[in-house]
Amino acid sequence: MTTRRPLRWGGSRSRAIGGVALIVSGGVAIAGSDTYVLLLLLAGTVAHVTGWCVMPADGWRRVTAAALSTPAVWLLLTGPRFIAVLVLPYIGWLLVRHRPLRSYPTITFVLAGAVILPSLFSNYSQMLPAVAIEFAVIVASAWAAWAVATTRDSRHLPEQYP
Repeated sequence: MTTRRPLRWGGSRSRAIGGVALIVSGGVAIAGSDTYVLLLLLAGTVAHVTGWCVMPADGWRRVTAAALSTPAVWLLLTGPRFIAVLVLPYIGWLLVRHRPLRSYPTITFVLAGAVILPSLFSNYSQMLPAVAIEFAVIVASAWAAWAVATTRDSRHLPEQYP
């Protein structure tokens, strides 16, 4: 788990909270930009990448997560039909949080939401509710991945009574 890792600066909890705040606010800023507000796109991108950089994890994990997540968030500018790209930031989250491989099947929940939502929300004007629902699915999936990662090995069941 990432809370047990030695850090060069800051605390694990404060870096995780700050990182999440920057990642999400950067994504919101990117989503709020357009051709008239390109400075917001730049600021959102810098905040988003900085958020991944401050997360408590190995450096290669943070770089990989930022490299997966940033283009995915940019693709959301095209509308709800590309909401499936949010699986990439989720994979980055699992990677940065050092989740074991047994927690990666939770990606299917994010993909299921990404398949269903574009059929319900097709116009760009419906992007906010579509992303809000998918974000809720991602948060629930992250909690499920945490639960899977923290469960003990179930192969050592107690012997049955005779």
